[in-house]
Amino acid sequence: MLLEDADYAALATFRHAIRRFQAFSEEKAMEVGLTPQQHQALLAIRGCGETEPTVGYVADRLILKPHSATGLVNRLETLELITRQAATQDRRRALLRLTPKAYGLLDALSAVHREEIRRMRSLFSDVFAQLA
Repeated sequence: MLLEDADYAALATFRHAIRRFQAFSEEKAMEVGLTPQQHQALLAIRGCGETEPTVGYVADRLILKPHSATGLVNRLETLELITRQAATQDRRRALLRLTPKAYGLLDALSAVHREEIRRMRSLFSDVFAQLA
């Protein structure tokens, strides 16, 4: 299937919207003293659902090499944003837990992110409709 000019325009609009949201997110994270990657890691841990969050889980969700995820988790622990708790079934594994400080930062960041997503909703809906 060949793409038409309108498809390329929709793809370009989609990429631009993603970049705009990413720039917005990076700015908001830095405003509260976090790097964008730290914010993403906290969000991944908070949003893990039934999955037990570990360094490996953070590496997977952020598409990082394990040693990079370990460094990131170490920095979050130094900032008192997470704690490590030994897993009950395998004491070699450490489960990551958010601290109250992290919950406060993440609550504030997530609220402004949700508002930005709501603001951009029609743009994304239009682009998705064009590309479907």
